[in-house]
Amino acid sequence: MKKILALALALVMILALAACGGSGSGSGASDADGGATLALVVADSFGDRSFYDSSKAGCDRLVADKAVTLTTIECNGENHSTQIRNAADAADIVVCVGWEFYDIETIAPEYPDVKFIWIDNATSAPVENVLNITYAQNEGSFLAGYIAAAMSKSGVVGAVGGEDADTINDFIVGYEQGAKYYADSTGTDIEVIHNYANTYTDPAVGKECAISLNDSGADVIFQIASATGDGVFEAAAEKGFYAIGVDSDQKYINEDVIICSMKKEVGDSIYDAVTTLLDGDASRWGTTWVADMSTGYVGIGYGEDGSVQQVPDELKESVADIAEAIISGQIVVDTTR
Repeated sequence: MKKILALALALVMILALAACGGSGSGSGASDADGGATLALVVADSFGDRSFYDSSKAGCDRLVADKAVTLTTIECNGENHSTQIRNAADAADIVVCVGWEFYDIETIAPEYPDVKFIWIDNATSAPVENVLNITYAQNEGSFLAGYIAAAMSKSGVVGAVGGEDADTINDFIVGYEQGAKYYADSTGTDIEVIHNYANTYTDPAVGKECAISLNDSGADVIFQIASATGDGVFEAAAEKGFYAIGVDSDQKYINEDVIICSMKKEVGDSIYDAVTTLLDGDASRWGTTWVADMSTGYVGIGYGEDGSVQQVPDELKESVADIAEAIISGQIVVDTTR
């Protein structure tokens, strides 16, 4: 009997491995009901309550609304190229979230029947089956810097970046410009300081970085470090300064210290792009789509109705006017891109 059970288990394992196999030429896959299959691959891990979790929320909406079958892969900071291929072997649509997936440029052509979406960066030249989605985070950060400067009592505002990289620095240059715009408009002096945590997954380091900035006078600090930014919120609660969230509306995490968030609606942009594709329009593929403030995917969030509000209505109205000036081109925001 034990031999029979062992043989049965071995057969099951062989069949399972055969089902999971795939060749490099790749044609994608469909689920048993004929619906589209989507693989979401993130450079680090879920649980950041901002960038990666936003992408997951958008894909979950596709499952609910469009009968898409979803699989997810967390790279945890490694094996990004391998995981692109693993995803492409199993899905019709592959969404790669993070700048770390730069090998998509050479891997995607190996899978001509799979559609890829690369979030937060762009291939050096168009790739027929890749849609690059980048974001004008500099524009939203301009508004965050304006708010920070207006809310500061010390005249010093700060930012904690995940790393010294173009995307993070795109936030910072917009933030600095927005703070300076407030200073110039009101005749006040504002200093902007920042540091880098060099990690996106360690709140303890984020807390140390925020405390260092606070010790240097910053009383409003913008977190631009994914899950590491949770430490910025902890430091704000302990030390009594204000914080600004990133990517998603994070006020709910601690509405007493998070005065607003710079929203970069990753999940909504993925939902939009995939929905368009499922409706038969693949015209965006082979291009780079810049989700700027005019698209509604970049802006400022102040929390849900009923949340504690520190930002006065008059300041919110000024921010709305500035957003319109950015959209119209009257204000041109600096960028690292």
